[in-house]
Order: sequence, then C-alpha cells, then structure tokens
Amino acid sequence: MLKFLLWIRPINWLFMLSKKMLKNIIISLMIFCLFSSYTLSDECYWPNFRGPNRDNLSEDTDLLKKWPPKGPELIWKTTGIGYGFSTVSIVEGMIYTAGNIQDFTNITAMDMSGKMLWQFESGPAFTKSYPGSRGTPTIYDGKLYHLNGNGYIICLDAKTGEEIWSFNIIEKFNGRLPEWGLSESLMVYDDKVVCCPGGEEISIVALNRHTGETIWTCRGIGDKPAYASPIIVDYEGLRQIVTVMSGSAVGVNAETGELLWRHIHPVKYDSNISTPIYHDGHIFLFQTFGNGTKKLKLNVKDDTCFVELIWQTGELDNEHGGVVLVDSYLYGHADGNHKWRHWACLDAETGETMYSVDGLPAKASGTLTYADGMLYLLGQPGNVALMPASPDGFNIVSKFQLPEDSKGTAWAYPVVCGGRLYIRHGEFLYAYKITF
Repeated sequence: MLKFLLWIRPINWLFMLSKKMLKNIIISLMIFCLFSSYTLSDECYWPNFRGPNRDNLSEDTDLLKKWPPKGPELIWKTTGIGYGFSTVSIVEGMIYTAGNIQDFTNITAMDMSGKMLWQFESGPAFTKSYPGSRGTPTIYDGKLYHLNGNGYIICLDAKTGEEIWSFNIIEKFNGRLPEWGLSESLMVYDDKVVCCPGGEEISIVALNRHTGETIWTCRGIGDKPAYASPIIVDYEGLRQIVTVMSGSAVGVNAETGELLWRHIHPVKYDSNISTPIYHDGHIFLFQTFGNGTKKLKLNVKDDTCFVELIWQTGELDNEHGGVVLVDSYLYGHADGNHKWRHWACLDAETGETMYSVDGLPAKASGTLTYADGMLYLLGQPGNVALMPASPDGFNIVSKFQLPEDSKGTAWAYPVVCGGRLYIRHGEFLYAYKITF
C-alpha cells in the first residue's frame, strides 16, 4: 500500500498545481521544443569569400572526425544556379552564389533548405576561356556586392534582390580585362567597397558602398588585374589593403588609396591567383608554375610601410585552390609546375617542407578549407576527403566522390558553416551534414 501511495504522489501533486503554473510549464515545454529544432545552420555566418576573416578557417566545433564509408549525409542538392566556380556566402539564414545562365551572370539567393528565393541577372558573363562565374558575392550590412568576369559590379538588397546601383569598372576606370576574366571577390569595409580595374593609370579603387560613387583611386602600380581577392590588414596602427596584381603584390592605405609598397611578384601568364594570408605582421604569397611561396615582413612607421623578404621556397606553388594557415603551418595544393600536382605542408616560420605527397587526386587545382582540427579537401574531378591538420603527415581518414551528375571542374572552395559542408560543382550545390 505504501509503494502504491508513493507512486501516485507525483500525480496528485500535478493535479494540485494551479492553472497558472500549468500554463507556465506548457510555455516552457513549447520553448524547449522550439530550441530543440534549432540547428547550427540557422546561425551560420560566412559573409564572403574565405569566410568572415578571409582566412578560410571555420569556427564550427563538435564536427565528425570520420565519415561513414559512403560519405556524410547529403541533406540536399540544388541546381538552377547556373554554371560557375563561385562558392557560397551565408548570412541570416540565406545562401548566396553566382553562376552563368546562358550568356549572363546570375546572382542566386536560397534559404537553408536550398530553395531558391530570388535570382538577379547582373550583366553579360565572361564566356571565353573556362566560361563560368568567378567571384563570390559579399554580404555586408544587408547589401550584396558582386563583380562578374567582364567587370560588371553590382549592389543589391540582400533580402529582396532589388538593384541599388551598378556599372562596369573596366569601362568607367579604363581598366584591362585579364585573359581569364576578372575573378575578384569584393572586399567591403566601413563605407567602402574595393575593386581592381587594373588600368594603366588607375589600378585599385574604393567606391561608396551605398551609392557606387568613387571615394579614392590608387595610381602608380601599372600592373593589370590578377585573379586574386584582397585582404584587409590592421598592423601597428596602419590599415591597408593587401592584394596581388599581374606582376606584383601591393599594400594600399585603406583610408586614402595611397600606394604604400609594391613587391615584384611576377608569374607566367600573369596568373597570380591565390589570396594572400596575413599573420602577426607578415604576409604569405603564393604563385603557380613552380614559383612557390614567399613570406614578407611588414615594416610600419607612422603612415608608411615597406616589406622585406623573410624566406622563399619553390614548394606549395598554389594555383587557385587557396592555402590555409593553421597553428603555424601552411596547407594547400601545389601545382608542381604543371608536372607533379600534389598536396604540401610548410612550416610558416621557416618555410621548411613538412610533407609533399600525391595524396587525393587532383588533375587540376585542388582546394580546401579548415574546421575543428580537420582539413576538408576537394580534388578533381570531385574527390572529397577529410584529414587532420597536422604537419606529421598526409593522413586521410575519410573520403567520398561527388554525385555523378556533377560535371566540369571542381574549383569552387568548399565551405564549412553551421554544421554543414557546402560544395559547389558546376551548376550544382550540395549540402552535407557533418555534425553528430
């Protein structure tokens, strides 16, 4: 009898609760259910090419350290975005990318389920050599900024896709189109958006991001545009834009446009493509065709800066797949002067090669990103792999192949954000679940 009374005691207590208390419990349960359905993808923030800091390092944690034999779970795939090499930007529950549809570049916005929300035709596409979109949209303060391969720059309302302003930077600034089209993903900061028309006189410009009006122009570089995207560096009280042009690396005062320094950095076919990396007062530069990697030191005094070469190596001659810096080591795919394409790791302090191996096949340039201690590799044509970011060796723990419906070169940078791995391949975008 005593056991029975003890068993029914909680039930009696529940019925004795006031209606107000019951109401509060119900509300609490509803809130719990709401947040239990909340996913990491809802808070994903990847506003532009190579992420918030343009270093291609994701802040995601608690990710899978090994995938199932057939790869991680494919949540969804979508098409209709056009063909191209642009990767994705993700802000406030919306995913953005660019692609060529027939002869025009189109900007596409999707929700987190891959459903198209709007699409905007931004100008005649670059259709000559390796046709396809290049630059990735940049999202800043509710606006979207994009530059296509033929020089059409556009500002849209990021929520609705409504045009705010647009024009062609090649026409306006007497710029020069490189052989494989403009590939820059725009840098936006404060009230400025920076782009590189690469004219004989005007090399780099800063535009008012609200109106498109010119704020400053940088003259005196002389080089044509390269194919890289700039970074912004704050060091010793001086803020500068660092990028590579067709034959040089440059630093430009971010407030005035004054050319601070120019480092000779030529490469065959003017193919300076990889975005520079900044760390602790130093700049890392990467060239293809066997030219390798450089480490430059920034020497700042008041409003001036000059650079000095710390080391240079022929290894890690990255083509256009990008490099990541993790715990003082550089990781990326090496071109091998088009003779031996491979993956490599360098000591960022000394330039010493830690490994240089065939690894994951990449018939053309391989690309990668980093998250939670792991490197996510994308080879050609659509080989995907997971491995620890360690200088001790190239040790793949999991891999899979993108679906057979993917065609063309897999050059778009993979993105890890909100517990998902996003891979753009041609006209498809895939979203994989990589959390527990």
